[in-house]
Amino acid sequence: MPEGDTVWQAARRLHDALAGRVLVRSDLRVPRFATSDLTGRSVLDVTARGKHLLTRIEGGLTLHSHLRMDGSWRIFAPGQRWNGGPEHQIRAVLANAERTAVGYRLPVLELIRTEDEEDRAVGHLGPDLLGPDWDADIALANLGKDPDRELGEALLDQRNLAGIGNVFKSELCFLLNVTPWLPVGELPADRMASLPELARKLLEFNRDRPIRNTTGRRGQDLYVYGRARRPCLRCGTPIRVAEQGDGSRERPTYWCPVCQPGPAPDPAPRSRRGPAR
Repeated sequence: MPEGDTVWQAARRLHDALAGRVLVRSDLRVPRFATSDLTGRSVLDVTARGKHLLTRIEGGLTLHSHLRMDGSWRIFAPGQRWNGGPEHQIRAVLANAERTAVGYRLPVLELIRTEDEEDRAVGHLGPDLLGPDWDADIALANLGKDPDRELGEALLDQRNLAGIGNVFKSELCFLLNVTPWLPVGELPADRMASLPELARKLLEFNRDRPIRNTTGRRGQDLYVYGRARRPCLRCGTPIRVAEQGDGSRERPTYWCPVCQPGPAPDPAPRSRRGPAR
C-alpha cells in the first residue's frame, strides 16, 4: 500500500533512472495528454510531496502522478520485459537511452506548468513528513484545529501532515496507546506533542526499507495492521479490526483493545477482517 515511505522510494528510483537524461520516448496514455510529446526534453528531477510524485521536465513542465491504492512506477533496462501488469493498465512511458519508466494503474496523471500549476496540485498539503518543508509545529497546529475529529481520520487528512496512510495510522495509534477513534482533543498533551516527530521517525526509519517495519523486530514487522485475531505483541490479546471513515471511504483499522483504551466500534464481521487489499 503506497504511503509516504513507498512514494519517497518511488521518487528516488525514478530520479536515479531519469534525471539528467534526455527522453527518447514519451507516451502519456490518458485522453487529455495523449498528444503531448516530451521527446527531446531532459528530466530535471523527480521528487515526492506526501503521496504525490512530481517529475520536472525541461521547458517548465511537471508530470504529476499519484499512486493511490495500487498504482506503481516500474523501471526497466533496454530489452527487459515489462512486468508491472497488462498492457491496458499502462498510463505513462518515459524512456531515455538507458532506462524506461512505466507507470501502471495511475489514477492521477497530468502534465502541468511547473511554475503556475504545481501549487494547485500539491499546495493544499500539510508539512511533508519526509520533505524539506517538514515543520512539526505546523503539523501539530493543523491536527489541533478540529479537536472533536477522530484521531485516525485526522492522521489520514493530508492537509494536516502529508505522508501517513492506513498502515501508519494504525501503527501510530498503537504506539500512542490510544484507539484511532479517540477525539484529537482527548489525546493526552504529552502524547499529542510527541505525535508529529513520532510519525516522522516511523517514515524515516522505513524510507530505505523494502519491507515496512514499525516494531524493530525481524519477522514481526507491524504491531497491529493486518494482524486481526492474532495476539498483540505486547499483551497477547487478540488484535481487532473495524472500519473507520465517513461511510463513503471506510478503511479497515486495527487496534489492541487492552493496549489502546478508548472509544471503539464493535469488531467488524469475520468476512471483513482481513487486511486492506
